[in-house]
Amino acid sequence: MKLRGLYAITPESADTEALQRGVAQALEGGIAMLQYRRKGRQHMDEAKILARMCRDRCVPFVVNDDVAFALDCGADGVHLGRDDGGLAAARGKLGGRLLGASCYDSLPAARAALAAGADYVAFGSVFPSPTKPAAVRAPLALFSEARSLGVPLVAIGGITLQNAPQLLAAGADSLAVISDLFEAPDIVARARAYGMLFKS
Repeated sequence: MKLRGLYAITPESADTEALQRGVAQALEGGIAMLQYRRKGRQHMDEAKILARMCRDRCVPFVVNDDVAFALDCGADGVHLGRDDGGLAAARGKLGGRLLGASCYDSLPAARAALAAGADYVAFGSVFPSPTKPAAVRAPLALFSEARSLGVPLVAIGGITLQNAPQLLAAGADSLAVISDLFEAPDIVARARAYGMLFKS
């Protein structure tokens, strides 16, 4: 797969309408992918709306953690962490849909994920993360080491517009962002600003 640009992850908001507005603005700003992540509160109706919004913009829409939910809501794929079930089993259920894998700070884990059928891998937390303060830290050098894998490399964790250039210089193809995007005073402008980093 080709993945380059801003990888938006939905924030933990109890307000569905506010979430839809934020996602609409992120899509207008030119995000490359959207991941639906609502820990313990994923709603089928909400997911179907977001999937349709992304489809209208030709932006891939993936669901965090749950293969069955992803299939039921019409998502383009799923993103799994180490505790979310086997990647090979997920690959079998997904068919040609997208499969992403969190590999934290481990190149061997990324190789194993690809062998199991992952389309892209994510490393992080690359910086201290307000969402997961206790997350393991991934060194920037890991991205240059992982270039030989031949798949898109996603950086996640504590990413801001200010520190993002370091990640692109290190070899990341995509930047997964929650807070710095959806808490921005102008989500459209923030998404576009990230997009410009990939053009420079």
